[in-house]
Amino acid sequence: MSRPAETPTPPSRERVRRHSWLRVFLPVLLILVWLAGASFGGPLFGKVDEVSSNDQTTYLPESADATTVQQLLGEFNDSDAIPAIAVFTSDQELTQTELDAISDAVADAPSVEGVADDVSPALPSDDGKAVQAFIPIEGDAELADTTTALGEELRAAVPDGVTVYITGPAGFSADLVAGFSGIDGLLLGVALLAVLVILVLVYRSFLLPLVVLSTSLFALCVALLVVWWLAKWEILLLSGQTQGILFILVIGAATDYALLLVARFREELRVAQDKGVALRAAWKGSVEPIVASGGTVIAGLLCLLLSDLKSNSTLGPVAAIGIVFAMLSALTLLPSLLLLFGRAVFWPRRPRLEPEVVAEEHGMRTTGLWARLAGAVKRRPRVIWIVTTLVLLAGAAGVTQLDAVGVPQSDLVLGASEARDGQVALGEHFPGGSGSPVSVVVDEERMQDAADVLLSNDGIDGVTVTAADSPSGSAPIDEDGITAVGPPGTPAPDPTVVDGQVLLQGTLTDAADSAEAAATVRELRVELDDLGAIVGGVTATSVDTNDASIHDRNLIIPVILLVIMLILMLLLRSILAPVLLILTTVLSFGTALGVSALVFNGIFAFPGADPAVPLYGFVFLVALGIDYNIFLMTRVREESKQHGTREGILRGLSITGGVITSAGLVLAATFAALSVIPILFLVQLAFIVAFGVLLDTFVVRSLLVPALTYDIGKAIWWPSALWRRGKP
Repeated sequence: MSRPAETPTPPSRERVRRHSWLRVFLPVLLILVWLAGASFGGPLFGKVDEVSSNDQTTYLPESADATTVQQLLGEFNDSDAIPAIAVFTSDQELTQTELDAISDAVADAPSVEGVADDVSPALPSDDGKAVQAFIPIEGDAELADTTTALGEELRAAVPDGVTVYITGPAGFSADLVAGFSGIDGLLLGVALLAVLVILVLVYRSFLLPLVVLSTSLFALCVALLVVWWLAKWEILLLSGQTQGILFILVIGAATDYALLLVARFREELRVAQDKGVALRAAWKGSVEPIVASGGTVIAGLLCLLLSDLKSNSTLGPVAAIGIVFAMLSALTLLPSLLLLFGRAVFWPRRPRLEPEVVAEEHGMRTTGLWARLAGAVKRRPRVIWIVTTLVLLAGAAGVTQLDAVGVPQSDLVLGASEARDGQVALGEHFPGGSGSPVSVVVDEERMQDAADVLLSNDGIDGVTVTAADSPSGSAPIDEDGITAVGPPGTPAPDPTVVDGQVLLQGTLTDAADSAEAAATVRELRVELDDLGAIVGGVTATSVDTNDASIHDRNLIIPVILLVIMLILMLLLRSILAPVLLILTTVLSFGTALGVSALVFNGIFAFPGADPAVPLYGFVFLVALGIDYNIFLMTRVREESKQHGTREGILRGLSITGGVITSAGLVLAATFAALSVIPILFLVQLAFIVAFGVLLDTFVVRSLLVPALTYDIGKAIWWPSALWRRGKP
């Protein structure tokens, strides 16, 4: 005999009071903790340059020849100075008076703060229309400020009609420093403004965008606090490039996760009077996709640890730290703020309590764009996914036009560049590789053999050889592209011997960052291999960087695909669905890369792309693009348990359409903000990721995935229990 139902005992006043106190205390405590973290991390935005470096050799693998030579250079000379080349040109042959004035200006160069004392003499060109001088910049000097001051000092000292350029390694490094200078202010401001505008337009609310942006900004401040100290302790390497990506990634990801929770909170407020009850339900419904999404991104980023190139391997943990705090802020700080504000956060469009309306809708929107799109998928799923796939494949065909084998150092910075102009002027009057020598380290007993290879007519064209510690300069190039050592009329001194090794340095005929110079270095390595010699220098560093980057790209992309597929299998308890989701994401990436290649070549006329551009684009597009599939498919799976697979697909599409579209727009806008930094790599990455995210949002997740899964039906969940079950 069944017992009569018992009347629930009402909670005591003390319990209610304790619960109300906890509801207020815990959110306030969490907000104060985040505020404290942000107060320590915020001031570090202007101090990142103290712990970062843009020196390319710092990021090479330990095994690279260029790295080994760079480490040995300090043993052959005690200076850590960075060479700058001052180039003086005139339309007419320089007079003796002008030459004397230039010589005096060069001799006075050490009076500029940050310039080392051991400047070279002024060296005139054969045609008499140019002079070059090698002026070292101290390693601890503010590079951009010093080169600017040096240029101003030299221009003030030379006669009218003489043009002065500061180029060479110091000049190009100063360009990079100047290019990255806008990261702390301009980049962050543009990204936050873009997100704010989108949120205001989408939600038509004034308070909600500020709450969401506060969540993102606090996450970034705390992430920067952790990354800054890890870089300070030399646990992580930090560069301007990594810094910019960290800023954009945290803002975009934290905002996406916040929008998912906000959307669920708004849904629950329609059926729950109490904001605490609504928030708990929203948090429970959001925590799985947020953690799964963030975990997928982190796993993809940590795959970069497999990279030989340190610029890649260090980006992985730095960006992963940012994603961790983006998730934490969305799951702790944002709920605390939402609980304090309640319905008021959506003002002036506060969600009304309307459980009857929700019951009539059965939780599914029956009007609006996404309801109509769900209807179209229901009517013609096969036509939609086949046509969409063909269009994407057509776009992906442009991948064959992508020139991602490296770009000259002179093209890394977009816009005006004194260093680039100076290199052009240098190449018109002197060997193009002046100031950026190729360095050869060889055993002392094999020094003559190495020199014979370099100087032999059957050896390497395009190199002028000097002893490592001879005065700067070179003799004229003969018809074979090779000449004797030292400046004209100056015999080469005996080279310095360190641990039985000597250093030979050669001046390349072609510009150090040119394809011709790279080919010369590769040929040198082949010819000198039998002698056990290793080749380094600026050109060799570029060659080794490109080679390592191509190796990383070929290794890491398949690993990321495998890792993300395994995560999706665990999340969706299926094999077929993750495989199809990965294939659609790869197709989307191929289309984004193909269209980008056509835009880069046909519209912007870029000189090419770094080999790391496709790798970074893949990491962010696949790891972030899969987020939207996770947001969609976790909701589809949730709905399928109650309504069946096909109905669940339509419901999931209509319910998540608005929030995923908003998240895609935000992420595309934040990555597009990278284009305000005049660095070729970041501009190209900004376009690829922004375009790819929009493609994922409006085409792949809205049309291809729903139509394909609807056409397949419940078999999409094979071999899980959801595939085996009958009607719900």
